[in-house]
Amino acid sequence: MESGMPLSGGQRALIRESWRRGSGSPVQHGLVLFSRLFDLDPDLLPLFQYNCKQFASPQECLSAPEFLDHIRKVMLVIDAAVSHLENLSCLEEYLCNLGKKHQAVGVKVESFSTVGESLLYMLEKCLGAAFSPEVQEAWSKLYNAVVEAMQRGWETLPEGD
Repeated sequence: MESGMPLSGGQRALIRESWRRGSGSPVQHGLVLFSRLFDLDPDLLPLFQYNCKQFASPQECLSAPEFLDHIRKVMLVIDAAVSHLENLSCLEEYLCNLGKKHQAVGVKVESFSTVGESLLYMLEKCLGAAFSPEVQEAWSKLYNAVVEAMQRGWETLPEGD
């Protein structure tokens, strides 16, 4: 699972250090990420339904126990990617299946760019001045590699209408 340009050793170090500094409060950071996501694209809110319950507002969704579980899972996926920077290909099958699951619930591939923006926003808020252009570039490359693997899960399913 290599993106167009693999991560350099320096980029892997930047990712590890920034994640170490910011991974102490995964749910809090995930709330920042998803709050930003709903600010950028409120149309994504209906994708998050639990027990057929439609959330009336992003705030209602962000406080639901089921959604907090989703946040924990998202943060674990990021953690897994950071933990396997030397060998991202070992996550290929998992990420392809994750892509299939997202497609099955109606997520569009285009939405992943908004998720990427939200991830960078969360990192910037978490890291403050330590969120340098180099850190941003490293995380962008990692995120793109993860999304490319998830998109390969799309390719194994027939396209919807």
